[in-house]
Amino acid sequence: MKKLVLALSLALTALTGTASQLLIPMDNAQSNHLKAYGLAYWVLQRVGVNVQWLLNYRGGSFMLAHVPEVEDECKIRGISYEVVADARAQGILNEIAMPEANMDAIILEKAPKIAVYSPEGLQPWDDAVTLVLTFAEIPYDLIYDTEIVQGKLTDYDWLHLHHEDFTGQYGKFYGAYRNVPWYQQAQRDMEALAQRLGFRKVSELKRFVAHAIRDYVFNGGFLFAMCSATDSFDIALAASNVDICDVMFDGDPIEPNAQQKLDYSQCLAFENFTLSQNAFEYEFSNIDATNTRPIRREEDDFFTLFEFSAKWDPVPTMLCQNHTSLIPGFMGQTTSFNKDFIKANVLILGENKAANEARYIHSEYGNGTWTFYGGHDPADYRHFVHDPPTNLENHPNSPSYRLILNNVLFPAAKKQDRKTK
Repeated sequence: MKKLVLALSLALTALTGTASQLLIPMDNAQSNHLKAYGLAYWVLQRVGVNVQWLLNYRGGSFMLAHVPEVEDECKIRGISYEVVADARAQGILNEIAMPEANMDAIILEKAPKIAVYSPEGLQPWDDAVTLVLTFAEIPYDLIYDTEIVQGKLTDYDWLHLHHEDFTGQYGKFYGAYRNVPWYQQAQRDMEALAQRLGFRKVSELKRFVAHAIRDYVFNGGFLFAMCSATDSFDIALAASNVDICDVMFDGDPIEPNAQQKLDYSQCLAFENFTLSQNAFEYEFSNIDATNTRPIRREEDDFFTLFEFSAKWDPVPTMLCQNHTSLIPGFMGQTTSFNKDFIKANVLILGENKAANEARYIHSEYGNGTWTFYGGHDPADYRHFVHDPPTNLENHPNSPSYRLILNNVLFPAAKKQDRKTK
């Protein structure tokens, strides 16, 4: 019924000669950048109208047919918008199409089905992605090891990895929290889950899951990960045939010469890194630059987005859409990636060049793509266990959070627009 009403509305508009478009600006004129992404997703999912993503035009604005229902939704969600006549809308598209303009118009046509890989008991504020998806009103499903072992990952277009430890070392929290009840219970729960799913050790279960996720990407899935889910994922792949877990994690010691037995060819992003084999150290390897970076103060912590050719490199351009190219940094267990250990085929989207660190990286793998983003919570510079939850009502224009939502909408683009032109 809604689609019929919409079709009649559009037809009436055309007949009366008052055809117009809704422009959702994404520059500094936008009052709520984060909810604007949710609106674009809602239009694709519920209204059934294509959305044009105007790359590099006013911060990566959205434009679509002027539908009263959508205008009402903008008002409800507190999103800035402009009603523009078709002539002006065509003028915008003509400006974007000019060869000398580093802009492009990408058609978004289908809302991706989203999954977040996370254990039971997750609250939306425990993870930046679930927090911003909830705030933007973008629906998602929670899945975990059971669903992946059962082969349900293929039901989804886009997968986010919660701050997981894929190495089987329980987040390397042993040094600080080994005597705390929640840590002990979490270890018991994971061991029981591994047994139920037919694995001897948690590390073996996580290795299986890591391979399943890599296969998902190879077969066309879109993977996004933050914080420790980035480097621990690649480490688990490199350690596919070697035991890197000490006795307190899996009941037996690390395999002799484990470092020398790593197979970096199995990794998506990193190579030639060195493991941290100290169970008391809150670190997986030297991929992460948290403890070695020269930046010591929040006010000095920024990274810069690269500018790509919108017409020839639409994918990285989509992923970098923002109203500023200078992004405030934020820390996590994995804050940033040491550029010395990033594979040559990986595209660096955001970096702090002076610190020799990448914050935001991306590449294709098989028929799919992956994106890794360093840090835990873009609105909480140094997040600790049991810190109060972030309220995104206080951060509706966060450029750091916008990068997450760029990745959420990216799979909605037409297939030809997701390839280098």
